Amino acid sequence: MSAPDDRRVHDVVGIGLGPFNLGLACLADPVEDLDCVFLEARDHLAWHPGMMLDDATLQVPFLADLVTMADPTSRWSFLSYLKETGHLYAFYIRESFYPLRREYDEYCRWAAERLGSVRFGQAVTSVEHDGATYVVSTARGEVFRGRAVVLGTGTQPRVLPCVREAGGPAIHSADYLARKAELQALPRITVVGSGQSAAEVYHDLLAESPDHDYELVWLTRSPRFFPMEYTKLTLEMTSPEYTSYFQDLPAGTRERLLREQRSLYKGISGDLVDAIFDLHYRLRVQGAGPRTTLLTNTAVVDAAWDGAAYTLGLHHDETGEDFSVRTEGLVLATGYAAQVPDFLDPVRDRLRLDERGRYVASATYAVDHGGAEVFVQNAEEHTHGFVAPDLGMGAYRNSVIIAALTGREVYPVEKRIAVQSFGVPDHLRSVP
Repeated sequence: MSAPDDRRVHDVVGIGLGPFNLGLACLADPVEDLDCVFLEARDHLAWHPGMMLDDATLQVPFLADLVTMADPTSRWSFLSYLKETGHLYAFYIRESFYPLRREYDEYCRWAAERLGSVRFGQAVTSVEHDGATYVVSTARGEVFRGRAVVLGTGTQPRVLPCVREAGGPAIHSADYLARKAELQALPRITVVGSGQSAAEVYHDLLAESPDHDYELVWLTRSPRFFPMEYTKLTLEMTSPEYTSYFQDLPAGTRERLLREQRSLYKGISGDLVDAIFDLHYRLRVQGAGPRTTLLTNTAVVDAAWDGAAYTLGLHHDETGEDFSVRTEGLVLATGYAAQVPDFLDPVRDRLRLDERGRYVASATYAVDHGGAEVFVQNAEEHTHGFVAPDLGMGAYRNSVIIAALTGREVYPVEKRIAVQSFGVPDHLRSVP
């Protein structure tokens, strides 16, 4: 591939290539008057490789692919991938809307490797503004210029502060598979968290526990190991109008709602909850244990590493008791958080940030003061709601961003799809 022309000005420079910016690249591909380039630090695309368990599926249907909810006719759809790779009939006969996580990863790689706008091995080191365009420099010493920037740098693993301060070999679930064999050689493994990742790690370790000599502890500060809510009226909250409604709420109300809505996006699939119970039962009948303890209402409040094991200081929220557990292995399935990358420091004054240093995204996902130059993907949960990381809303968000970039609706942007109303409907408002 020829070296970039650092005098060329693209309409868009995309930074990062997860599913959301990859979806933008796919939707922008046929738009002739939209010149884009997408930069990815890695040499190839890999989507959550640390949690690529053999039987794990997406928690959303295949229609939540890179493009379909914006353009069902796109050549970059999941069904197009299945047809081109000869898997379409097998997927049809399987009769499941939920692709394997592994095949979704392969689908994303299939698209990324065929798009002419993608540049791998381009780690961005700085973003500056020369008065007319954004100047994006990479570790290779190459320069890309753009009238706008779309940030798809993803979220970073969240680690409990007390564990970070303690040091030691604790791992985040993002690195689980790479460290699994190391964990299984230890006497006790503790998993912290109550979401899908925690449940998948626990189930995987429990299934293989008869072949190893470890004890398992699974603890969460949540009052129970709750399932994800999938009822249809609840699913309507992953909609354009709920996102719009959420944005208009006061900041304090938004923060409260995000805490209250955890079961909508941070729970466990019901099938996996049942599979964990059934596995316990089978192992008990087989006489293989299990040697395991499950704890709810339990918060990790302190941690110490002595060179051989962690001592976790725990607090039971309902009884008020303080206690501790000693564990050689520690897996933190404690989620992810968006961060403003250091490479944006030269243009930080152009960005809208709140008092906590988070992006303040507009209705069009712009975070610059002018509202038309810097856009974010999956960094706006606090302004747009829990749908920010939802794969099913990615194509909608990209439709909005493309409309903002081009000044027209290249892809129809839905305004209302839900049966229910969020907020007070206009026809029911009191007329003064």
